[in-house]
Amino acid sequence: MMRSLLLGILLLGGLVGTAEAHPHVFVSSASEIVYDDRGRVTGVKQHWTFDEAFSSYATQGLQQGAGGSYSREVLAPLAQTNVENLKDFGYFTFAKLGGKELIFKDPVDYYLDYANGTLTLNFFLPLSSPQTQGKKALAIQIYDPTYYVDFSLQDDSPAKLDGAPQGCALNVIRPKPPSDDQKAAALQLDEAYFSALDQNKDFGAKFANNIQVNCP
Repeated sequence: MMRSLLLGILLLGGLVGTAEAHPHVFVSSASEIVYDDRGRVTGVKQHWTFDEAFSSYATQGLQQGAGGSYSREVLAPLAQTNVENLKDFGYFTFAKLGGKELIFKDPVDYYLDYANGTLTLNFFLPLSSPQTQGKKALAIQIYDPTYYVDFSLQDDSPAKLDGAPQGCALNVIRPKPPSDDQKAAALQLDEAYFSALDQNKDFGAKFANNIQVNCP
C-alpha cells in the first residue's frame, strides 16, 4: 500500500522518530478539471509535488542523469508503484456532482518528474463515465483521511478548467490551519499511530482542499 511504502521510506530515513507530529509527508497539489468536446466532465488531472525529504528517500539507488536529475524513464517503475498503491486510498481524490458521489477509474497517462530536488507525480484520473454537469455543482476534495499525507494547494494555479463550457466558474477553498486541539489530536496519532489509523480514519477530512465548479 502507498502508506506502507511511505512509512517504510520514512522509517529507513529515521524521519518518523524525529518528526514532531502528524503528518509525515507533504504534497503540494494542482488539479485540472477536464471536459470533453460535448461539455461533459471526464476526470481530473493531478500534479502532486512531494516534499524534499520524501523525494530524496524515494529516489535512493536510482540512476542519476546529468546534473543529478532523474529521467522519466528511470522514474517510470516508481510512478507505476505509486499509482497502483493509490487505488487503495481512492487516489486521495473525492468528487461529487449535485451532491452525488462520482466514481473514478484507474489513472492513465501517469509519470514522475524530478526538478529542484522534488518529485512530481502527474496522472489523469478518469471518471467511470463522462458526466453532464448542467447547473449541478461539481465538488472535488483532495486529502488523506488519516492525515498521514498533508495535501496543500499550490500557491499559483492550484486548479483550473480544461475545456469547460463557457461561463463555468471555479472556486478554490483552502482548509483552515489546524487549531491547538487539532494539533494535539495529531500528536496522539503519532503516539499510537498503527492503532489510531482505524480510530481516526477520517481525521484528515478536517483539512480537505475543496475545488468547486458551477456552470450556468
